[in-house]
Amino acid sequence: MSKCLFRAALAVASVLPALLVGCAQESREVPPPASRPVKLITVGGGSSEAVRTFPGRVDATQRAELAFRVSGQLQELLVKEGDLVEKGQVLARLDPTDYQIVVEDRQANYDNARRNFERGKELIVDGNISRIDFDRMEAEFRTASAALTAAQQDLDYTVLTAPFSGRIASRSVENFEEVTARQTVIWLQNVQELDVIINLPESVVRSIRGETGEEVDLRRGETAGSISAYAQFDGRGGRRYLLRPKEIATKADDQTQTFRATFTMDAPKEFNVLPGMTATVELDLTGVVDNEKVKWVPARAVQADSALAPRVWVLDAESMTVTARPVEIGRMSGRSIEILSGLDGGEEVVSVGAPYLAEGMKVTRMPNTEQAEPRADDPL
Repeated sequence: MSKCLFRAALAVASVLPALLVGCAQESREVPPPASRPVKLITVGGGSSEAVRTFPGRVDATQRAELAFRVSGQLQELLVKEGDLVEKGQVLARLDPTDYQIVVEDRQANYDNARRNFERGKELIVDGNISRIDFDRMEAEFRTASAALTAAQQDLDYTVLTAPFSGRIASRSVENFEEVTARQTVIWLQNVQELDVIINLPESVVRSIRGETGEEVDLRRGETAGSISAYAQFDGRGGRRYLLRPKEIATKADDQTQTFRATFTMDAPKEFNVLPGMTATVELDLTGVVDNEKVKWVPARAVQADSALAPRVWVLDAESMTVTARPVEIGRMSGRSIEILSGLDGGEEVVSVGAPYLAEGMKVTRMPNTEQAEPRADDPL
């Protein structure tokens, strides 16, 4: 019996590894096909309405850094931060004592010089004084008059008034502090009208054309009238406030390669909108944007096929696969290239990672913080 049991155990032990290996092979999962992370952009144009939204920043249309034009000790500071003030309202005063003394001294010199000049005019008629003496009296009188005017002006400069109606945004001094000439003591902003500033990408600015293809000025004439711009603020139920075009920069920012565009709006009466707040700007450029002829994509999105013909990789959002699309290219502008045909607008095309794709390859959307890098086994 013991020999039979031993032989049975040995047979089971010899078969067991083969069974385990077979089970392991059957349970092994097939890895999913490789997926390439890529960065995508949506091709502009192709829509009957060129409506875009941009983040905006609110600024004061009129603002000033107010300072005394003379030095002295601050005697009165009559406003606080956030106060509304009227044009001509007194905001602060310096101690005028020293400047009053100077005015009195200059006044005495002026009075004496004026009397001498008046007597000289009578004496020169009779020839009792020389012409040289009379000229000297006249010069002394004019010098004394100018000195008195300057002293009176310095005394007036000890009072700081508001050059326009607005709100006190900030102040940097307190009563009885010594301030120097032209040291900013108060920041004043006019909040009756507000500026809303956005940054336009070069693709938008480049697409703006007139009816005959010429460049247009967004700020003037019929062009400005054909632009609809609105601002929206958080917590206001989606209410829109009309914006008016004011100016647009013609030089791109060195860092962002965007163009600063400024719009104005009347300050809302139902709630406070202050400089530094944010807004969402809805911009309708339907009347001035050429949507039909030219689309722009990053130059690195265009690759050459085996016949050296240009193509782009277009994403199928449902299957997350890419397909090559032949295109006709035009001129270069900075880092972008125009697409004359092959794209209708609205497609998502690969802008980073295009050299490493193949027809039907699965892709994943790359976060904005990442960059496409070649794999170790990719051909150079």
